[in-house]
Amino acid sequence: MTHPSSTSAIGPDTPAAEPYERRWLALGVIAMTVLLVILDATIVNIALPAVSADLGITPATQQWIVTAYTLTFGGFLLLGGRIADFWGRKRTYLVGAAGFAVASALGGLAQNEAMLFGARALQGVFGALLAPASLALLTVLFTDPRERAKAFGVYGAIAGGGSAVGLLLGGALTEYADWRWCFWVNLPVALLAIVLAIPFVPESKAPGDTRYDIPGAIVITLGLASIVYGFTRVAEASQTNAADAAAANAAAAAQGAPTLVTADSGWTDGPAWVFIVTGLVLVALFVVVELRTRNPLLPMRIVLDRNRGGAYLTSTLVGAGLIGAFFFLSLYFQQVLGYEPIVAGLASLPTTLGVLLSAGAASALVPRVGPKPLMVLGGLLAAAGLFTLSFVGVDTGFWQLPFPGQLLLGLGLGFTFVPLSNLALVGAGERDAGAASAMLNATQQVGASIGTAVLASLSVGAVSAYTADTLTSGANPQDPAVGLQAQVEGYTTAFTWAAALLVIGALVSAFLIEATRDDLPAGDVPVHVG
Repeated sequence: MTHPSSTSAIGPDTPAAEPYERRWLALGVIAMTVLLVILDATIVNIALPAVSADLGITPATQQWIVTAYTLTFGGFLLLGGRIADFWGRKRTYLVGAAGFAVASALGGLAQNEAMLFGARALQGVFGALLAPASLALLTVLFTDPRERAKAFGVYGAIAGGGSAVGLLLGGALTEYADWRWCFWVNLPVALLAIVLAIPFVPESKAPGDTRYDIPGAIVITLGLASIVYGFTRVAEASQTNAADAAAANAAAAAQGAPTLVTADSGWTDGPAWVFIVTGLVLVALFVVVELRTRNPLLPMRIVLDRNRGGAYLTSTLVGAGLIGAFFFLSLYFQQVLGYEPIVAGLASLPTTLGVLLSAGAASALVPRVGPKPLMVLGGLLAAAGLFTLSFVGVDTGFWQLPFPGQLLLGLGLGFTFVPLSNLALVGAGERDAGAASAMLNATQQVGASIGTAVLASLSVGAVSAYTADTLTSGANPQDPAVGLQAQVEGYTTAFTWAAALLVIGALVSAFLIEATRDDLPAGDVPVHVG
């Protein structure tokens, strides 16, 4: 049957569509696979040493365990969103979940690096189908503003806290089972989601002309992948240069001739700039193509809407700053405080606690106060959390700074992600729900790659500066305490700049977003059940 449709105009008088009676069951099913995609970005991180040792992966190629996933996931997102709109969101969701399960099984069975990298790339491709289809389904299922706020509260809690849960789960599986379970754990969840989605999740698709914009799809896929890879190279070059400089200084000190070898900036990597510039040119070409195409992959009306554009820009900045929390905090726990993987995962849970608390509150507050105040408050709280972490030291106790800093960060993320996800999709209309949700995912992915590069470079610069000061003052560079303090200088610098990115995100929300509670209507899209 087909439920009555409603208009896509934004306003308090927008008529509501009849709600799908099993929408809350559908939300539970969709939440499982959203968590899978979020977890997969971090669950393998703690297992990297074990994976590399088992499969003989060298440090030079180790980063491809992560990069193979981020490249395909970021590159195919916009195409995945349009496939969901035109082919059917439920159908795309089912194919994405099944493909993700198969790719995860292959990853767990990997016998060499080529097989593992291929499995990770496949996970990214099917994740690029699954993520926008999941978010688009939430958009079409929940038409009442209060119910929609609760649904996005669940999504916001998963988006904000899933990364920390991934670190915990990855540490537990690596320490007590085997790294292969970091992949195999996806199988039962994905299969259960497929079984439950068939009866409980309704189909919906865009009306009208559903011809694919093939030129646009090719250009933007290559452009996004090129940008993500370019910034990934910058981050990798920064870390490699820092390791080489540290080794050279240690070798010189061992021979009784202390010297100073400073790490080159990752931004001097020529090929990285080729990929970044090429990606930007392709994105510009994509805009030209879309403006001249009758049936564009990404209609410019989605991005040019002031509120949605502000939400996407905020999403990019939050994605860039958030990477500073989980990546550098995980290193701090393990390399400075000496935590075991499982303990480091447990130590990351305060962020998840904060997200759970604030996401529930935000879902109740969005229909009352609108998205803007909560997004500004959330950005400032998250920035305060990261700024708190910028004061950690070599022997800082967990309860002194890491716990309150992470709790503040989690509270801020919950207040940010719930209204942000709502605002980025509201009013997109039935035809563009998948494209709008893919754009939200793409901004977070590109933001994360940019943030990794920027923060890694700043961190390396801080380590080099501290090392130079140490050698100038006559300290022994072989003293372990000196090395640990240099690492801490790098981490705290990254936390400080990550906090600045989140403050900028809060300012973007304050000045660009104009939507009020009356602009979050019921019934943007009808739900076609069948």
